[in-house]
Amino acid sequence: MKLVLKTLAALTLATAAAGSAFAQAWPAKPVTLLVPFPPGGSTDMIARTLAPKLQEKLGGNFIVQNTGGAGGTLGAAAAKRAAPDGYTILVSSLGPFVIGPHLLKNIGYDPLKDFDYLSVAVQAPNVLTVPASSPHKSLADVLAYHKANPGKMSFASAGNGTSDHLTAELFWQESKTTGLHIPYKGGAPAMSDLLGGQVDATFMNINTGLANIKAGKLRALAITSAKRSPLLPDVPTMEESGLKGVTVYSWQAFAAPKGLPADIRAKLHEAIVAGLNDPAVKPKLLELGFEIVGNSPEQFTAFQAAEFARWKKVIEVGKITAD
Repeated sequence: MKLVLKTLAALTLATAAAGSAFAQAWPAKPVTLLVPFPPGGSTDMIARTLAPKLQEKLGGNFIVQNTGGAGGTLGAAAAKRAAPDGYTILVSSLGPFVIGPHLLKNIGYDPLKDFDYLSVAVQAPNVLTVPASSPHKSLADVLAYHKANPGKMSFASAGNGTSDHLTAELFWQESKTTGLHIPYKGGAPAMSDLLGGQVDATFMNINTGLANIKAGKLRALAITSAKRSPLLPDVPTMEESGLKGVTVYSWQAFAAPKGLPADIRAKLHEAIVAGLNDPAVKPKLLELGFEIVGNSPEQFTAFQAAEFARWKKVIEVGKITAD
């Protein structure tokens, strides 16, 4: 009996040691950073900026794979189906996490249950922007016009369900006004018509609008951040301008298929935060309008749930569809 117990104890120790050695060996093959959008956007840029920093910190090889379609939900579903072994990491904007699930049916994943959340990497506010030729000089002007002309002021967006669209919807709900939503097939045509004065306004991401605002081609009236942006220090926040409830950020985050080993999760989180704060990375992101977040898995999990509920309400109240 003693021999049997000794043998079992030895086997248990050997198994534990093997498991520990296996975990320590990660990453033993390339790690895929799955971006659920085509190359060139903000999410893709964040993934490609951090990939070499993750390599430096963790070793191995980190490669970016773009799997676009259905507002990012196709890529998110592919990430959900991957093995939870640390070799597939989802790098996504808020869309597939908290917006797409309310707009699209049968997306193939549950955003609240199918991922281990690692960290919100960065966030960026939206800016209420009008053409330079617009008569509106402040948020108060816009609200006065809305109340005198319900449903008349047009707001461009990059498409139904996008951040600029939902921010406008939230703005109308919180201010108890109505406007006219004009969805475009992407941000470029929306920007073109805004510059040309074919539409009255938009809630564009600060990264998108910064160059034209600084060039004087567009006028920024208010920003949806909690405090003023150092990139647009003269632009007041929505709350400063008298409207609460419209503090909004777009964000990019890292998550993994549910069941990621705790030690790998800890290593990834540490490397992501270190990469974001790297002296070669952080200043460049700040210059582009991104605010560094780098929160904990627990904080991201709570934030995800709150954002999911918030945008669910906005979409339901606004009767928003993906069409």
